[in-house]
Amino acid sequence: MKPGLASIDDLAHTAFDEIIDVRSPCEFAEDHLPGAINCPVLDDAQRVEVGTLHKQDSPFAAKRIGAAYVSENIARHLRERFLDRPRTWRPLIVCWRGGQRSGAMTTVFRRIGWDACQLEGGYKAYRKQVVDALAELPRRFRFRVICGATGSGKSRTLQALGDLGEQVLDLEELACHKGSVLGVLPDRPQPSQKAFESQLLLALRACDPARPLFVEAESRKIGSVHLPEALIDTMRAGECLTIEASLEARVDFLLRDYDYFLQAPDWLNTRLDALRNLQGNETVARWQALASAGNWRELVGELLATHYDPLYQRSQNRNYSGFTAPRSFRTDDLGPAGIARLAGEIAGAG
Repeated sequence: MKPGLASIDDLAHTAFDEIIDVRSPCEFAEDHLPGAINCPVLDDAQRVEVGTLHKQDSPFAAKRIGAAYVSENIARHLRERFLDRPRTWRPLIVCWRGGQRSGAMTTVFRRIGWDACQLEGGYKAYRKQVVDALAELPRRFRFRVICGATGSGKSRTLQALGDLGEQVLDLEELACHKGSVLGVLPDRPQPSQKAFESQLLLALRACDPARPLFVEAESRKIGSVHLPEALIDTMRAGECLTIEASLEARVDFLLRDYDYFLQAPDWLNTRLDALRNLQGNETVARWQALASAGNWRELVGELLATHYDPLYQRSQNRNYSGFTAPRSFRTDDLGPAGIARLAGEIAGAG
């Protein structure tokens, strides 16, 4: 490997003081190496301008204006972000394919005297590594799958298991979504598919395949993101641990856990519209009327009995092999103390 060039494999064992992604803000927002900062050498508008010139005029014209933008932007980043870095500072610089954008900043930084390295293959090489790893790594784990009908406190139980020192993979936290048509979270947009997979790989690499890994039962999609094939297949072959909570406890739990809907019934009603094809206009209209009137307990009870419980039963029987003979844990209390007791029982059962 020539000086100033680092391979994707070096990331696992080479210490860099900072990872600088020089792609445009839109590229960076979609996904990036964990821990990277964004110092674009072309902003979004400049990147479009240079690309258009390359296609419609000539490569020379594109490079001419592109070089001017790149020079100006590198100079600005130097002044605003890096003037205090010591002589021993060692940054890794990343662009889309490890080409001209990262090469320009690496050249300038090395001329200054920093041991700057350009990532060979750039983000594209990193992305391939993520895809390849997620096709293999999940199969190394022995999953213990927390099952239970909607409102059984599965996510909270998973978090409580983590508090007890158990190894957990919280997919809904990574996806910023609770996993159903009403699972959207206020003020927390979902990550892109690529960003979700980057965070998922980071979480899996932090886990020990020699220990059981607790996870909540999920479908192939959590909101808008998809679970990798190797992960969903291995989860579905895992041991099922089913929470059997009373209906009253589940309704109480949902009224607490989805309290933001109670503050915004109009927002809830727009989400309920997505159920019209499954439940019909008349049923959904009744549910929306209950929400508008603040009849929350009646609404939640109907949603569970009519929509969520039948859907759950069909899905678990079809998808999770361990659901035919799961270990069951009964509870009438899904408050904080009840969740803690439930987690203790599940942890002790292993």
